[in-house]
Amino acid sequence: MRVAFLGLGRMGSAMAGLLLRHGFAVTVWNRSPGACAPLAAAGARTAATPAEAARGAGAVFTMLADDAALRAVALGADGLAEGLDEGAVHVSMSTISVALSAELAAAHAARGQGYAAAPVFGRPEAAAAQKLFVAAAGPPETLERVRPALEAMSQRVFVMGEAAPDANLVKLSGNFLITCVIEGLAEVFALAQKGGVEPRKLYELFTETLFAAPVYKTYGALILDDAVSPPGFALPLGLKDNRLLLQAGEALAAPLPFASILRDRFLASLAAGEAGLDWSAIARRAAEDAGVGKKTS
Repeated sequence: MRVAFLGLGRMGSAMAGLLLRHGFAVTVWNRSPGACAPLAAAGARTAATPAEAARGAGAVFTMLADDAALRAVALGADGLAEGLDEGAVHVSMSTISVALSAELAAAHAARGQGYAAAPVFGRPEAAAAQKLFVAAAGPPETLERVRPALEAMSQRVFVMGEAAPDANLVKLSGNFLITCVIEGLAEVFALAQKGGVEPRKLYELFTETLFAAPVYKTYGALILDDAVSPPGFALPLGLKDNRLLLQAGEALAAPLPFASILRDRFLASLAAGEAGLDWSAIARRAAEDAGVGKKTS
């Protein structure tokens, strides 16, 4: 299958590279054309516009920063929807709002095109190592068509439902749980340090017993080392995902009180001038509240 990949940040570049490595014929596009060069050197074809990239492709995968970027690339002038053949599929792998996913599903259906959502869990280093997890949703026949490509970019594909927005709600929920882990670890590390217990000992105990899971190990280490630059996932994107989760909760009349607390952590980090850091930098707020400074080790 000929495919196109639009959006070549750290995540997108790694994912497009995996498609090439697995033998797919890949066309790439990025708003900043320089990001296409390494993939072109590896065998990808480049396109001048999203519409050109989509033309003739059986599936177009997008990995873009937010709703505004995806709407412009998908539905704007020279957008992928203009070039996508009837019966071909757009697969959004971005973390976007539930509402935009529904809008895209309707817009593509009106053009006789397929649409699925397949956001991913994992940081850029996981993407490069084919260790991402995909949460996919869409019509079963659409997902089956693009499953080989999704499997080439991940270690496992989870099908969450037949309506594409289901996957976006799952993705926002997962990112919320990650931020809850960051906040929880930050608070207990600050508590331990103030009580005279070495936080790294706490980390070793918990991540080798009760909380022996990648999310605790990864973010616990990032917090202890204050390893927030360069960012694996930029802090403003974390705030964006938090906002989209709260919007989904309001639309469904489902209260999310912890999400509101985390929103304020993100805003405090932005106020502290930390927009260029990893989203785990919100852990600094708990240390500051406890009077033990920015580092917890």
